[in-house]
Formats: sequence, C-alpha cells, structure tokens
Amino acid sequence: MNSLFSQYGFFGFCRLIRDVIFTKALFSFRARLVRYPFYIRGKKYFSFGESFTSGVGLRIDVFPGLSDFPSVTIGDRVQINDYVHIAATNSVKIGNDVLIASKVFITDHNHGRYSGDFQDDPRIPPASRNLVFAPVTIDDNVWIGELVSILPGVIIGKGAIIGANSVVNSNIPEYSIAAGVPARVIKIYDFESSKWIRINQR
Repeated sequence: MNSLFSQYGFFGFCRLIRDVIFTKALFSFRARLVRYPFYIRGKKYFSFGESFTSGVGLRIDVFPGLSDFPSVTIGDRVQINDYVHIAATNSVKIGNDVLIASKVFITDHNHGRYSGDFQDDPRIPPASRNLVFAPVTIDDNVWIGELVSILPGVIIGKGAIIGANSVVNSNIPEYSIAAGVPARVIKIYDFESSKWIRINQR
C-alpha cells in the first residue's frame, strides 16, 4: 500500500481506488482495471477476457445494424493504454496477452470504397457514403506501439510488433516487426539463433 501511495501520489492514489471500485462494479471481477473516463457504445456487443486492463480515455464503438453480429472481442490479460479508440461495424478480435500503447486507432470500416470496380464519388459528402467493412484480427502476444492506426481487413499474426506511428493496411505475418506508413516488415524472428533478423528493403 505504501509503495502504491508513493508511486501515484495522494490524488493519483485516490483516482486509482475510484477506478478499482468502478471496475469491479461495472465490469465484474474478470477485469483487472478499467480507468475512468471511458466510453463504450454498444456494450452488449463488447466482450473481454480475464485480467483486462485499460488506461484513461478508452473509447469503444460497436455499431449494430450494418452486419448481423457486430463485435469487439478482447482476450485474456490484454493491456490497453490511454486514449485508444476501437470502432467496429463487423468484427474486431484481439487475442490473449496483447499490449497496446496509447492513442492507437483500430477500425474495421471506412466511409466509402476507393478501389475495385465500384468506387465512391468524391462529390458525395464522406458521411453520406456507404460504410465498407472487413474484419480485423490481432493475434496473441502482439505489441502495438504508440499512435498506430490499424485499418479494415488486417490480420496481425502471433507475436508481431508494430512500430510507433505506423499505419497498418495489409496483413502482418507472425513473429515479425513492421513499421512505417504503410507498415512494412523490417525484421523477422529467427528461432534457430533466437534473434530478430533484419530483412532487405527495396
């Protein structure tokens, strides 16, 4: 108790006690800590596993009506830091033991279609364009850095790392490090040498 008090200070410790009480009252004893303030729209479509932890400003939007069973599903022992926004009209799945830094945006939908045969007219206001969606999957043991954006249809493989400020618009293989705009794989883990190996970029 004394170490917590010295770590957080008086007001921080009081906020921590408040957040623990709110967490147990609103999210059951499966959640470890959900810090206030938070905003969840479509709570019945949102589920999480054991020992879920979130920072302040968590925002989750699940929009029913655009697909039959929209959902945001979070696995066990997931830690999400401050001001993360997850938006789903179809499906966002986050596996076990995932760590997400602050100010990350994850979405499975977009206003309009901008590739393929049927594309949206830029003269139509963005808010009036049809929502296009594709599921997002983040596998176990993924580490997502600060200010990352993860876009519709992306699968991030097990054990992958996404560098800060990256925009992920295509699949990232398991046990790799990806970074950039758009995110590209820069290292892969070599199990024989137990080292991350840089790959050549063209």
